[in-house]
Amino acid sequence: MQRSAAPRRHRAYHVFCHGGTRPASGTRARWIAVAAMAALLFLMGSAAGQSPRAERGKTFARMHCSSCHSIDKVTPSPLADAPPFRTLHQRYAVESLEEALAEGIVTGHPAMPEFRLEPDQIGNFIAFLKTLEP
Repeated sequence: MQRSAAPRRHRAYHVFCHGGTRPASGTRARWIAVAAMAALLFLMGSAAGQSPRAERGKTFARMHCSSCHSIDKVTPSPLADAPPFRTLHQRYAVESLEEALAEGIVTGHPAMPEFRLEPDQIGNFIAFLKTLEP
């Protein structure tokens, strides 16, 4: 049995009419959609890739610390005396901050209020600080 021969398009046709690509078939279109979704998820990975604890710690930092401290990997701190959180690991082992966070940090920068964190908040905050380390 012979197939009815559909006209085969020459490469020049595809270049001229489709910008150098052939029209996507159903399977090919699905693979393109899957690849696009994977790329989108990868690009969103900084937030999605963090643990739930680190996300909670970041939320805490955003609510209570970001008016003075930089809480990301690139921006300067809004208050010049407040060190960016991304540099804390250069001064301290981040885990060593647990006790100070539990007892209440009194020192820091001059405008820093004294505060105490609950044990679960401390774990979340430490997990977040670790995400800023190189």
